[in-house]
Amino acid sequence: MAHIDTEIDQLKDSMLEMMFLVKTQLKKSQKALLKFNEELAHDVTLNEKRVDAYELGIDQDCEDILALFNPVAIDLRFVISCLKINSDLERLGDHANSIAKFILDFGVPIEDEYLEKLHVEEMYSTSVQMLTHIFNAFIKEDTTLARKVFKLDEQLNGINKQASAITTELIEKNPDDIDQYLYLFTIVRKLERVGDLTKNIAEDLIFFIEAKVLKHQKEKNGKENNE
Repeated sequence: MAHIDTEIDQLKDSMLEMMFLVKTQLKKSQKALLKFNEELAHDVTLNEKRVDAYELGIDQDCEDILALFNPVAIDLRFVISCLKINSDLERLGDHANSIAKFILDFGVPIEDEYLEKLHVEEMYSTSVQMLTHIFNAFIKEDTTLARKVFKLDEQLNGINKQASAITTELIEKNPDDIDQYLYLFTIVRKLERVGDLTKNIAEDLIFFIEAKVLKHQKEKNGKENNE
């Protein structure tokens, strides 16, 4: 096996470890919020340093492969994709960490009724499902799995669009709990961003596997149809 193949395999392993860590961070923040588990929330904040360390290590590995081996074709696409995916994974970890910090700062459980009205648990479950598809798509180099992420992202976007009106309605009905509503509204926004970042990762996986660039295609097609 050529030395570049060894380096590529090691990079794949590191990427999978990063994906697993970030998914674990998101799931822990979910449980911490829904069960008001401050210990889990604190664990998420402590592990943020691990996420940052993985990001730096993977970036360095990618730079070394580019500098030392001058990869071409699919190897080059893989390394480029890893650089971009790595950055999005770190940002996903940031959102999980931010939610954990909110839990610790808020200091009291959120009413189950408000969690349900803003579909927070549904958003979390959908986000975790998206990351699971990404994890498996990366392992199997399966773009069909990667593409499943797009429809799930639309579900998150739909919930997010309704969040403002629902939050306003809750505030009007019971202004005493405004802190809880605004807190949850912020979490909804963060989970919607988790969906966007995961969709970015899916697009980068498709680029690596199929050599197709999907970013901005929807906007481009729309402009062409209007001309």
